[in-house]
Amino acid sequence: MTSKIGSTVLGYPRIGPNRELKRALERYWSSRIGEAELRAVARELRAQTWRSLWDVGLDSVPGNTFSFYDQVLDTAVTFGAISPRFAKLGLGPLDTYFAMARGVAAEPPLEMTKWFDTNYHYLVPEIGPGTRFSLADRTPVEQYREAVELGVTTRPVLVGPLTFLLLAKSADGAPQSFRPLDRLDALLDAYAELLGELHRAGVEWVQLDEPAFAADRSPAELAALRAAYQRLGDLVERPKLLVAGYFGDLGEALEVLASSPVEAIGVDLVAGKSTVDVLSSVRGLSGKILVAGLVDGRNVWRTDLDKALATAATLLGSANEVAVGTSCSLLHVPYDVEAETGIDPQVKSWLAYAAQKVREVVVLGRALREGRDAVADELAEARAAIADRAAADRVRNNRVRARLQALRPEYTQRGEYDARRAAQQKELNLPPLPTTTIGSFPQTTDVRKARAAVRAGRIDQATYRRRMQDEIERVIRLQEGLGLDVLVHGEPERNDMVQYFAEHLDGFASTDNAWVQSYGSRCVRPPILYGDVSRPAPITVEWASYAQRLTEKPVKGMLTGPVTILAWSFVRDDQPLGDTAKQVALAIRDEVADLEAVGIRVIQVDEPALRELLPLRRAEHEAYLDWAVTSFRLATCGVADSTQIHTHLCYSEFGDVINAIVALGADVTSIEAARSRMEVLDDLNAVGFGHGVGPGVYDIHSPRVPDTAEVVDLLRAALAAVPAERLWVNPDCGLKTRGYAEVEAALKNLVAAAAELR
Repeated sequence: MTSKIGSTVLGYPRIGPNRELKRALERYWSSRIGEAELRAVARELRAQTWRSLWDVGLDSVPGNTFSFYDQVLDTAVTFGAISPRFAKLGLGPLDTYFAMARGVAAEPPLEMTKWFDTNYHYLVPEIGPGTRFSLADRTPVEQYREAVELGVTTRPVLVGPLTFLLLAKSADGAPQSFRPLDRLDALLDAYAELLGELHRAGVEWVQLDEPAFAADRSPAELAALRAAYQRLGDLVERPKLLVAGYFGDLGEALEVLASSPVEAIGVDLVAGKSTVDVLSSVRGLSGKILVAGLVDGRNVWRTDLDKALATAATLLGSANEVAVGTSCSLLHVPYDVEAETGIDPQVKSWLAYAAQKVREVVVLGRALREGRDAVADELAEARAAIADRAAADRVRNNRVRARLQALRPEYTQRGEYDARRAAQQKELNLPPLPTTTIGSFPQTTDVRKARAAVRAGRIDQATYRRRMQDEIERVIRLQEGLGLDVLVHGEPERNDMVQYFAEHLDGFASTDNAWVQSYGSRCVRPPILYGDVSRPAPITVEWASYAQRLTEKPVKGMLTGPVTILAWSFVRDDQPLGDTAKQVALAIRDEVADLEAVGIRVIQVDEPALRELLPLRRAEHEAYLDWAVTSFRLATCGVADSTQIHTHLCYSEFGDVINAIVALGADVTSIEAARSRMEVLDDLNAVGFGHGVGPGVYDIHSPRVPDTAEVVDLLRAALAAVPAERLWVNPDCGLKTRGYAEVEAALKNLVAAAAELR
């Protein structure tokens, strides 16, 4: 930050422009490199980021945004909040860190869930009455000094103390009345110590992120926010404090922060558009710097710079100074649109990735500081791109819009569940506790090479098809040998569960290098949904029908649901999200009908992102859940009673969407439950969920293999909540990222556990 109007971003991608960190992590985990080599890669990535942000002209460069896995886990390590079950392992600091993230044979990892309403996953700290907070790790200080050596002054970024505790869970054995927030005073002692060290190191500004207050918060939580920042603000030795709230409107928390001694407040004016209307009436802002989040940190469209400048102009009287920033960290967007070589040039001209967004922030900062004439060329270029996108013929499809207008209520209705269940059991003849997997099997090097070869033209489509069929047959025979009851084809032809469908649907653009971090070393490449969506031809029918011909056991057709396709894409922002979801749903409905027509009797439509897109404010839940449920039912309700519809949900806190899960109406719902040890089943029972359910008994995000006894224990816990006739046995999620050795061992134990309980 500067004493004048400045420009900054709240964070930056950290996986590397070419996923350098991903590769280094995976080499380290497989013992192909040592800790020194891993740390050298990390140091170079940090240096590249700091230099690039400094050189482009940002007035304030964020620091301490690098992570080997997750920023919430980093915060836990910084302040000594390491669960005793990991501390007792006797590992070095880095391997203890990775044990918390990934688990080891002796201990499962920390629970993992979504970072608010994004597709990023964080590790959930385990906090108990006996957790001893201290300044246990000085990485924020060390990285500040590391940047200084490169000639760059940074603003260290930390997860704020309130958000850290509000995202944590009570450790096992904690009293039922205990909440992690009860430990705020002890945690603030550690934050105060760190702020003092940063101050003595020469740090001028520190950013504390408090996105938890973009959600509904109780009076007690708001009072805790007030007390915390009064205490930190009153410290004699500390840097200046920028408290950043993002992912929505801060609501009452904005007043609380404005009345505190902090020097700056960051507000999200993209997700929290209504904030603009209240800023002028917030008492206390006149003495602070307002960091206006005018550039979208979560989507890839170019900023309407004229509109952003007009918004900024209305804020100038609200605060002592207005700085320009991003709505949130740029962690959620790819590095650089110039790395895209295969995307249509017109669509590419509408896009801004992290590098372009930083330049947009700098342009807006210059315009406020020096006037529009100083950046006239940049404004004209942005204006032309915005106009071109609005007028492009490719954005609208009149046939799709007419079909949407013609929808009738019966399109989202099916017969009664009991009748469907009887028809399905007659059709499928499944045993009690039927076993299955979620969909994907490990993607071998040969499979990935074949996909790369056909894309590059080194093999023809016929050769590629034969190789995929060989892999499908191998997976079918493996499942038959293991004794699974409902099989899958393994999805060898799919690069990603959303990208694959986007590549076969009109209205999407696929990317070459739009990688973003999902968790740890896991990166995804979201497609770009820019126009009206339709399905020009069947997508999965060939593969599913081939697999079904290989076996007498039922094979699931595997599809991705409309909500998840939206959640894991960069989606157009020029029409209501619900309208876009229904367009996608109609395309999936056509695919469901074609699968049923070729004899596929079990069809799974995955919606792991149902909870992810839930708005942070409860007042907005009903509208979202209405179109989300309607979209799923629109996609799945066109089949006969005898066709079994499955869905899958994973890695979220499901309490807020339990009623919506019921309303989806799926015959079977598989759901993440291994890390949380079946907690979700109590929520389902509380609302009278009476359909089939498959709570995961194998955590596929960890390399550890559960033994038969562990699976039996989990299933016994599930049977206490779900009768055997409705209980399915399956992993938490797809097996794509695991290796065959661990998958075969885990599935063998899963089948054995089901057999034992039968």
